[in-house]
Amino acid sequence: MNEPILQHIVVDGAAARGGAPRRLAYWDWASADPASQHAVVCVHGLSRQGRDFDELARALQPRCRVIAVDVAGRGESDWLADPMAYQVPTYVADLAVLLTRLRAADPQARIDWVGTSMGGLIGMGLAAQPALAPARLVLNDVGPVVQSEALQRIGTYLGLDPFFDSEQQAIDYLARISTGFGPHTPEQWRRLNRPMLRQRDGRWRLHYDPAIAVPFKALTANPDPAALQQMAREGEALLWNLYDAITCPTLLLRGEDSDLLSPATAQAMATRGPRARCVGFAGVGHAPTLVAPDQVAAVRDFLWAP
Repeated sequence: MNEPILQHIVVDGAAARGGAPRRLAYWDWASADPASQHAVVCVHGLSRQGRDFDELARALQPRCRVIAVDVAGRGESDWLADPMAYQVPTYVADLAVLLTRLRAADPQARIDWVGTSMGGLIGMGLAAQPALAPARLVLNDVGPVVQSEALQRIGTYLGLDPFFDSEQQAIDYLARISTGFGPHTPEQWRRLNRPMLRQRDGRWRLHYDPAIAVPFKALTANPDPAALQQMAREGEALLWNLYDAITCPTLLLRGEDSDLLSPATAQAMATRGPRARCVGFAGVGHAPTLVAPDQVAAVRDFLWAP
C-alpha cells in the first residue's frame, strides 16, 4: 500500500480571533483503486495528531482515499496566534474549508467522517449542516455529554511541555498517560506515539502547541460550582441540538471502560437524532485507537456497507 503524502491548505484565520492566514496540514492516503470516489476524513482527539489513523488508513486504502488531519496547533499544522481560539468552533470552520475544497475538486465524491473524541465533536458540528454533512459519520467515544471525571483526568497532563532524554522515554510517557487506550504491544505504542514527538536541542518534546490547554484550563478553573454547572448544561444542550440535527447514518464506538462517554449517553444517542448504531469494546477506556483488528473492522464494515 502507498504511504501518505503530507499536504497543506491555507485557511484565512477568521475563525481564530484576529488570526492571520495559516496552514492546515493533512496526511493524504491515496486509494489503491484509481477509480475510487470514496474519501474518508479522519480527525484525532484533543492532544493527538493525524498519524493516529495509520492503521485504519491502510485498512481502508483498497477502496478509499483517507485524509487524516492535523488540527490547528498539532502535528504539522500551524499554531494559533490567540490561544483562546483553540476551541471547537475554530476547528469546525477550518475543516469546513477542507471539506468544501474536497467537494469542489470532485463534486461526485462521497465523503465520510471518522472522529475520535474532539474529532467527533468537530464532526457533529459539520454533520448538523446539510451543505457540509458527510455521507456517513463515525463518532469514536464521544457524545453530547462529556463526563467531568474525564475532564479532570485530561487536565492533569494537557498543555504540559515535558522533555525527555530519549525517544523511548517519551514514548513510554505517552503510553502512561494513555492507559484508556487499552492494551497495546510495545511496537503499537511506538507507532502511535513516535509521530507525537520532535527532537530539539538534543531532547525529545511533544509536537503540539502547549497553549491548546489555555481554553480548557480557563473553563475548568472557574471557582463557582453553580456557574460551572450552568455552563455544562448550556454546552450539553447545544451539543444535543447539533446531534439531533444529524441525519446521516452514524456509528458510535465506545470503550466499555470509558470515563468520557457514559453508557447512559450512548444509549440516548441510539434512540434520538440519527439513532447511532453503538459498538463497544471490552477492556478499553477513552478512547479506542482503531488499531486493534476488531476496532478497524467495525469502522471498515460500516463505511463499506452498501
